[in-house]
Amino acid sequence: MSAILSIARLEMLIARRNMWVATSVLLMALFSVVLTLAGAGTGANLAASPLEVAVSSITTLSVYLVPLVGLLLSFDAVSGEIERGTLALSLSYPLSRGEILIGKFLAHFAVLAFAVAVGLGLTGVLAIWQNGGPAMSFAPLWRLFATSLALGSAFLGLGYLVSSLVRAPGVASGLAIVIWLVAVVLYDLGLLGALVADGGGTFTKEIFPWLLVANPADAFRLLNMPEAATAELASGLSAAGAVSGPAGQLASLLLWPLLAMLLAWAAFRKVEP
Repeated sequence: MSAILSIARLEMLIARRNMWVATSVLLMALFSVVLTLAGAGTGANLAASPLEVAVSSITTLSVYLVPLVGLLLSFDAVSGEIERGTLALSLSYPLSRGEILIGKFLAHFAVLAFAVAVGLGLTGVLAIWQNGGPAMSFAPLWRLFATSLALGSAFLGLGYLVSSLVRAPGVASGLAIVIWLVAVVLYDLGLLGALVADGGGTFTKEIFPWLLVANPADAFRLLNMPEAATAELASGLSAAGAVSGPAGQLASLLLWPLLAMLLAWAAFRKVEP
């Protein structure tokens, strides 16, 4: 265990040197503060809780930002070591490749968790400052924090997978951006186009719910949507509505990190320094 923690400490130092820690924290803090302050006036106009409005806005941000931060932290975890010539040294430690990968994951997960905690913590502080805390429920904020970590973990694993499949960090960064673009933008556009073409047919009722929940970004978005919007969506999914329910969404969000890490481990086993 001490050796795994040593790997984690080393990766943390690399992340600090590359300014990923500062960049991640700054992005989450800046956007969280802006969206919270902007949502204060909107919440008053809608007679909604300012915290609920802020969480809804930050969810929309997080579904783009958290996967991007996860990929930026992990895309050069293996290919970067190959380029620096340090992979052979890492593999000389009395650790399996799976344990090395776990050490890297612990460091990057800690960076991600710290960045998300700072951003959402500022949201909570601003909400209390504007409206007082005793009568306010912070459950949506805690749910957003936990699900953000699950979403980020999935993309950390995908970043390790890409980094293990290619030897050049430049190529790995390009593939990471492609994965981000497909997962959070193009996937939903494709589903929307298919829905329009299907016109409420079999695809809409039977296949679409499975494809929607299969994407961790969409599962994250659904879990943090306002309850009224989620119920409206589920009611339109007919017999497959159970798939798009909270259980299916949570299962997708929890299984994706495991699947991504398993694929990354399988690819890392074949890497030669």
